[in-house]
Amino acid sequence: MSDRSPVCLVIGAGDATGGAVARRFAKGGYTVCATRRNLDKLKSTLEQIEADGGRAHGFSSDARVEAEVVRLVDDIETTIGPIEVMVFNIGANVPSSILDETARRYMKVWEMACFAGFLNGREVAKRMVAREGEGPHGTIIFTGATASLRGSANFAAFSGAKHALRALAQSMARELGPRGIHVCHTIIDGAIDTAFIRDNFPDRYALKDRDGIVNPDHIAEAYWMLHKQPRDAWTHELDMRPWMEKF
Repeated sequence: MSDRSPVCLVIGAGDATGGAVARRFAKGGYTVCATRRNLDKLKSTLEQIEADGGRAHGFSSDARVEAEVVRLVDDIETTIGPIEVMVFNIGANVPSSILDETARRYMKVWEMACFAGFLNGREVAKRMVAREGEGPHGTIIFTGATASLRGSANFAAFSGAKHALRALAQSMARELGPRGIHVCHTIIDGAIDTAFIRDNFPDRYALKDRDGIVNPDHIAEAYWMLHKQPRDAWTHELDMRPWMEKF
């Protein structure tokens, strides 16, 4: 095994779930490598991790571009450390009536929410498989949504992409689980405490004081739990929702 610190790679380390996951794994002793297309938007997350005594690196990367993904994973493995955890957390939640949907926008949503998951999952899995025989050596977590299970009106593109991401996770789990790689898919079935929900859905955001929307830090704790599970009792799919959410 490498004597370098293990890495948690967070693809799509936004201000809510992705940032919370990055902070939680840094707290657990991992060197965090966080990505967004706009590097400046990572500044606050990286600064907070470092202020808390953790180690973090930020990368500007388009998760849909194969060459960029290959280069990102190679750079991390070569210069920082072995990727032990990869969290794919790109949302791409863009509503549109099927009557107004365009081919370009539909394809872009699929690229962000599914194709990017394939590219990043594949490259990280290659590195994890290469460490077979060295004990438990990898966790890959794909963030899903309510749309992973059912298609809602005005969300044809998003639902199609999230369904496909779930199928990707299932296929990878069946192939890679016997090789010591824990592949998980989570379903976040509810509004998350974000500025977007606060500004656009004030009635829903008002439920925060009653635990009616999901706290990103609590999602991060669940991800940490998934990574730390003993391999004789691995969870593949985990759904999370507020206690008052219908399902």
